[in-house]
Amino acid sequence: MKTDLAASGQTVTSAPIETKPKKLTLKEKIAYGMGDVGNNFMFDLGQIYLLKFYTDALGLPSATAGLIFLITKIWDAFADITVGTWVDNRKKIGPRGKFRPFILYTAIPLALVTVVSFMNPDFTLTGKMIWAYATYMLFGTVYSISNIPYGSMVPAMTKDPVERAQLASFRQAGSNLGLLITTVGFMPIVLMFDSQSTGYLVGVVIFSIIGVLFQLYCYANVKERFVYEKPNQEKKINLIDSYKGLFKNAPLLILCLVNLFTFSAFNVKLAVQIYYAQYVLQDVSIIPYMGFFSIGCVFIGVALVPSLVKKIGKKNTYILGCAIWAAGDGLAFFFANNATIFIIMACFAFFGSSFVNSLNWALVSDAVEYGEWKTGTRSEGVVYSFFTFCRKLSQALAGFIPGVVLGIVGYVPNMVQSSEAIAGIRGLMFIYPGVLALATIIVMAWFYKLSEDKYKQIVSDLNERRNEASI
Repeated sequence: MKTDLAASGQTVTSAPIETKPKKLTLKEKIAYGMGDVGNNFMFDLGQIYLLKFYTDALGLPSATAGLIFLITKIWDAFADITVGTWVDNRKKIGPRGKFRPFILYTAIPLALVTVVSFMNPDFTLTGKMIWAYATYMLFGTVYSISNIPYGSMVPAMTKDPVERAQLASFRQAGSNLGLLITTVGFMPIVLMFDSQSTGYLVGVVIFSIIGVLFQLYCYANVKERFVYEKPNQEKKINLIDSYKGLFKNAPLLILCLVNLFTFSAFNVKLAVQIYYAQYVLQDVSIIPYMGFFSIGCVFIGVALVPSLVKKIGKKNTYILGCAIWAAGDGLAFFFANNATIFIIMACFAFFGSSFVNSLNWALVSDAVEYGEWKTGTRSEGVVYSFFTFCRKLSQALAGFIPGVVLGIVGYVPNMVQSSEAIAGIRGLMFIYPGVLALATIIVMAWFYKLSEDKYKQIVSDLNERRNEASI
């Protein structure tokens, strides 16, 4: 239906909505969370196993494999901004909604490009390098087209802030569940085959098919109730001024910096853990057990975050998580010489990282309010796109740095490694993330000034401004 807004002169097109909208059902919340399980079945395969596939199965030099991650993830960062702008400016919204069609139409293409990314064609080394660049860049583009609308759909599902928070929790749970299952279930499939290339391909096919089913389940069981169609003529926002305003948003800039630290550290651990198990502990079969217990600790950490935030605040909870993380990796560097100690220390590190990962999006929301208070302009889209851009840059570093370091220390795939290579793998697994966790503590403690009391004052000031403007 169409409703004219006299105050703005805009025409809003939305799906029919009730005077008192019905509450979201548990089934719909679960379906939304299952969408991220499906997404992560395919995304996590690339983050955890693709570097190993490039070096050990495809035969690419480790530095080349790292450069592929660097360039393709930078491409992804710009793709996210482009897709976000495209989705936000869609007109002539159909009966399926503004966001849901992207989930439907990209599910199978995303699965196909995931499978293609793990194929080992009979090409020359140069041909395989070009193949890797092209396929992973294509994967990143299709993933952006799928995931950006999925993440943007919550406001179209409900206006209730409590339900929005619940949907965010179900999404976080879905993301963690996808990571858990991928870590636990993928390598046993690979190890069933004598050929690494065959094992990887079979495992990816299985996970991609299941991922598609989860995404289609999400599409079929969620509903957009508040869909707004942009009018053909409206006042355009000056994006240049919006982006200039970002540099006045100190909390956002600090948050982007520490995410370059923590997100790259977290993803380096995911990528290097298989190297550590195979070449240091000489038992790659422990990866599923490590994944089960360490990601299980992530669920425990996520559950504890709300109570910790109430007691000590978001900033201190964030710092506490980094301290636990750094302690776990520091102890592991010296003592994780067998599978049991490795798994125990991994549980500590992942438990600490769960505080950080759980609070990132809440802190971004605080930065949105700060930006409006500081500049007078509310720019959620610009703030979120800039933050995700920085996170993609950290993912680029997470793929690039291990590849370069492995090349420097003389890593040779599927061989007994030199002492220099072993030291390099240990450093990547524990020193790199541990040091960055400590750097995050320093930056947050000294430079992040948006306290709980300051945030409450900002919200109060904004409410006063809005009340004055309405009068």
